[in-house]
Amino acid sequence: MNDQRKTRLSKRLSYVLRHAPQSVGVTLDAAGWTAIDGLLSALAASGAEMTREELSVVVATSAKQRFALSDDGLRIRASQGHSVEVELGYEAADPPSTLFHGTHGNAVASIVATGLEPRGRHHVHLSADTKTAREVGARRGRPVIFAVDAAAMTADGALFFVSANGVWLTAAVPSAYLRVLAPDQSWGSRRWLPTRKGQR
Repeated sequence: MNDQRKTRLSKRLSYVLRHAPQSVGVTLDAAGWTAIDGLLSALAASGAEMTREELSVVVATSAKQRFALSDDGLRIRASQGHSVEVELGYEAADPPSTLFHGTHGNAVASIVATGLEPRGRHHVHLSADTKTAREVGARRGRPVIFAVDAAAMTADGALFFVSANGVWLTAAVPSAYLRVLAPDQSWGSRRWLPTRKGQR
């Protein structure tokens, strides 16, 4: 299987398992799982045939481990990013003191004004390191990285969850907990660009 087909199959799985299981006629259970055999049959019937071997390769080689298999290997689900109603069952966890969110320049003004919002998904997605955040932000142009004061959010009662593939999730991040990381600096220097004058 070449990289082009692998990418196409991964995007198809993401679409079906995160957003539109009904598009191929499958049903997700309350935790987002669906039977692999049924999924493969439904994909074939909809003109998007995928073999079990191809599915296994897509799951195993996904750079961000977007998919999870059940312990018995019979079911599959997306690890996070759903817009359909599911309850993934992740338990609240203590996050690192600082988390990061990568975005692009056109989104900065909105984030500064209203904070980070899930925008159709169940949670805001955050990274534990700037490298991952930068890769996420670079998908749509020059990346901009926001640092999230997760320690302060936790102290103020916010809940964080970590997905099976290491993505940190929270309901929203108010702008008071955000700082823009200057694009020409390393995180180690800890020089901040405040999102709003007068915020801490």
